[in-house]
Amino acid sequence: MSIATILFPDFALILLGFLLMRFANWGSEFWSGLEKLIYYVLFPALLFYSTARTPFDFAATGRMLQVALGGCVAGIALGWLAKPLFKTAPMMFESGVQTAFRFNSYIALAIASRLGGEQATSLMALIIGFAVPLCNMAAVHALVHRSGGLLTELAKNPLLVATACGMGFNVLGWHLPEIASATLGRMANASIALGLIAVGAGLRLSGLHEAKGLAAYFLAVKLIALPAIGLLLSRWLGLPPLQQQIAVAFCALPTASSAYVLAARMGGNGPFVAFLISAGTVLSVGTLPVWLSMAR
Repeated sequence: MSIATILFPDFALILLGFLLMRFANWGSEFWSGLEKLIYYVLFPALLFYSTARTPFDFAATGRMLQVALGGCVAGIALGWLAKPLFKTAPMMFESGVQTAFRFNSYIALAIASRLGGEQATSLMALIIGFAVPLCNMAAVHALVHRSGGLLTELAKNPLLVATACGMGFNVLGWHLPEIASATLGRMANASIALGLIAVGAGLRLSGLHEAKGLAAYFLAVKLIALPAIGLLLSRWLGLPPLQQQIAVAFCALPTASSAYVLAARMGGNGPFVAFLISAGTVLSVGTLPVWLSMAR
């Protein structure tokens, strides 16, 4: 199966969300409620379900985690390199730097499912479990002077809580009852499709009135530099084919939709971040297939 065939259904759902948002006239309350349902209920269910029921061999996946987290650290470092390179208005850099390393978990798990089914989904969920706290700490750090505290922000993150609970459930050797497993499985399946539709509904290709050089830099780091680093590291460490694809796909993901929420809630420049998220998602339609083809 070609990479284009693998990715087409996911980007088609993003396009569907974009069209529904503009032509269905369902109101902002509908889309806000849908996003909350996905973020606080359905997506945590997927992460818990994936990490709780799949045995993990950390010796076998350790190198894959090194590649993925190495990409995150590289993104953080390259993102902060922009501070001395660009002169911007207050809160412009602090708001946008997170887009150089944060990742869209909805797209991540959708692509993983298409690449390798349940096994690949579990591998991506494992990466997300380790990467969420790292990336969230770095994102909140840039805006922390407007926040109630770093640990508070992390403790309230439903993706981190769900993954930690799932991994703890797994390590303890517990097993989900059949009814609970079936229910969580249905919720997990719904979360991927609805998550992609919500990504499309949230696209906003406006708001870039200044700091165009900074915006281009952050996009280049996220969509070009990070996947290149991930590909080089995965080949250097000799990852198995599926793990290499998952690691490179993770590094090549566009920025998380929740980056806008964080910036807006913590007094940052919301429109600037919204543009970076949307532009990165649109550009990834072209960049993701290239990096996945190189990782095969």
